[in-house]
Amino acid sequence: MIQIAIFSDVHGNLPALEVVLKDIEKRGIHQMFCLGDLVDFAPWGNEVIEKIKNLNIPCLLGNHDERIAFDLPVIPLSKHSEEETKARFTAIDHSKKHITEENKKFLSELPFYLKLNYKIGNKHWNIQLVHSSLESNDTYLYESENDEVFMKMLERSNADLIVMGHTHLSFTKQFENNKWVVNCGSVGRSKEENRLASYLVLTLDDEKIIPEIVQLGYPLEETARQIEESEIPDYYAAFLRNEKVSML
Repeated sequence: MIQIAIFSDVHGNLPALEVVLKDIEKRGIHQMFCLGDLVDFAPWGNEVIEKIKNLNIPCLLGNHDERIAFDLPVIPLSKHSEEETKARFTAIDHSKKHITEENKKFLSELPFYLKLNYKIGNKHWNIQLVHSSLESNDTYLYESENDEVFMKMLERSNADLIVMGHTHLSFTKQFENNKWVVNCGSVGRSKEENRLASYLVLTLDDEKIIPEIVQLGYPLEETARQIEESEIPDYYAAFLRNEKVSML
């Protein structure tokens, strides 16, 4: 049996990341992977990047990482309210100004996706890690997506399991022949009602894959207060508290 931990979308939330890493350590899991989006929306972008670097955790290039690494323009999203659009521009500009050049270089060198193969007995498990999809790190694929979309992804990647993040909403979907598509949720900016830090524990043996979404509390109020004391818009503190904000 092999266990690995997969997490995504930390978004500068160091307190949430530390709780997740502590839980992974407590479970005795030594292999970890991150699906990207280390930066934006909380004050610890540099600290999060350095934590990932120091622990040598393989990490993908999320759409926010790419924007900061290459100074890409911010494109307004039609699904966002005027309030969120304004906050988003300010928060991303904060990252562009405060993420160090060394850390931007680290982000620029992250791979777009990773393909893993684990051999247990005579069984090979193929696991595809993406930020959001095989073609893009900015595609929104929700649990409600047509199953055919996910089945085509599994076929194209020749994978038994695809793990993604990006939407900040966790789910597990099982298909025929023990094929899975899983969204591991978000560590630092969950859009689920409970706002808990979310990650995936994946258990593999020679017969089956068992995905478990783990959700943990962290010092959310202190994190929100630190956001309010920073130059990042208070919008993101209200978001963490799940207070009413104009958003989708």
